[in-house]
Amino acid sequence: MALETKLGPAESELGAPKRNILRPLVHNRLTLAGGVLALVFLLLALIGPYIAPYDPTLVDLPHRFLGPGVQGHVLGTDELGRDILSRILAGDRFALEVAVLVLGIALLVGFVIGALAGLGNRWLDDTLMRVTDMFLAFPPLVLAMAVAAALGPSLMHAMLAMAIVWWPIYARLVRGQLLILRHADYAEAAHAAGATRLRVLVRHIVPNMLDPIVVQLTMDIGNAILTAASLAFVGLGAQPPSPDWGLMVASGRLYALDQWWIVTFPGLAILLVVLAFNLVGDGLRDAFDPTLQRR
Repeated sequence: MALETKLGPAESELGAPKRNILRPLVHNRLTLAGGVLALVFLLLALIGPYIAPYDPTLVDLPHRFLGPGVQGHVLGTDELGRDILSRILAGDRFALEVAVLVLGIALLVGFVIGALAGLGNRWLDDTLMRVTDMFLAFPPLVLAMAVAAALGPSLMHAMLAMAIVWWPIYARLVRGQLLILRHADYAEAAHAAGATRLRVLVRHIVPNMLDPIVVQLTMDIGNAILTAASLAFVGLGAQPPSPDWGLMVASGRLYALDQWWIVTFPGLAILLVVLAFNLVGDGLRDAFDPTLQRR
């Protein structure tokens, strides 16, 4: 009985009993594989520039179109003689930095707008959500391309266009969670105990909103990398000589039949990083689902 008395306030203060999310993550082979692969990409983003065998932007025309393994170039060279492995390692950090910055801005803007809609009066909620619906009505990639084209081709403009595409997703998510959690039993109990509205929001509601936000962020990392590469591919994102995977695919497509390695290896990098973070996001979603925790 003493133990139950001690545990009761802790659970009510957090809003829900703690769940062990590590067990379903470890026992899910696809999630585990995705997590290992994602960690590899994160590690290479940190140490890649230091272990790259060549300067990723160094032009070496006498050694252009070298195949994989020829003259010390593990993955070969491109049409300008640049080492493909070095460019993929540098592009890993480049892609993850872009994704983190874009999603950070989108989450900040979306959280503020979603919170205002979820906590404000009906008129404010309707106004903000109709604006959000207007952005969500467009296909994400088409909207990003339209904004980037209007602003002009550059990495900064591409990142701004991507943030414009993603903030409505987080605004909707935050608003929906607020509308549900503000009337949860533990929130009502905190109000009855004399807690202020701000304290209930910070101490009880926001911590319980983190699960779906973390899942959405994890899955969006891969999608943001893919979108950034797509914008670079059509000339609206990063510009040469940046070691961007989309630029590498765009330049290598002209030589895909004879020099297949130029386009294949950066394409595989995009495929694997998107797959890795999607698998991790799916695993986190299942682990955070309380109905699955009972199995």
